[in-house]
Amino acid sequence: MKRTFFSALMLSGVLLVGACNTDKTTEVGAEGMNAAATDASEAAANPTIDNPNVVSDTEVPNPNAPVMTFAESEHDFGDIKPGSVVKHTFEFTNTGKSPLLIENATASCGCTTPNWTKEPVAPGAKGTIEVQFDSHGKTGIQSKEVAVRANTSPSITKINIKSNILPDGSQGPLAQ
Repeated sequence: MKRTFFSALMLSGVLLVGACNTDKTTEVGAEGMNAAATDASEAAANPTIDNPNVVSDTEVPNPNAPVMTFAESEHDFGDIKPGSVVKHTFEFTNTGKSPLLIENATASCGCTTPNWTKEPVAPGAKGTIEVQFDSHGKTGIQSKEVAVRANTSPSITKINIKSNILPDGSQGPLAQ
């Protein structure tokens, strides 16, 4: 039993040492390893990020692209009672030269629900984005953002809502 265990241990050790080739310069060469290390460190220092929402310095904006121009990009509901559901409709105008189509609108929180104009908005025409905020389970000052993705440049436009949810008084008066 000891002899079998010792033999298996020796065989494992020989295979492990034989499989580990610590002299990599014979495969790649010193220049190749240094070049690879230099390339990797440069790539880490200067990462390239492909972000379709940002216009690059060399890219010329499309002069015929639709433009989403809001009458207001932020709405403050002010003080609201706890558990209230409030709505606000943001109105925008397509001030561009081609039809504007909203692909999606997403809120920063599940308590905020956007609903938008689904059909293309012609140049000079108006569209709407209705934002509903449900204050159930929330207290104090709230600020929520809605990101609107459309065929504009940049492709994402942000609108915001704010509110102050008053205390419900169920836990007694607040110490001031």
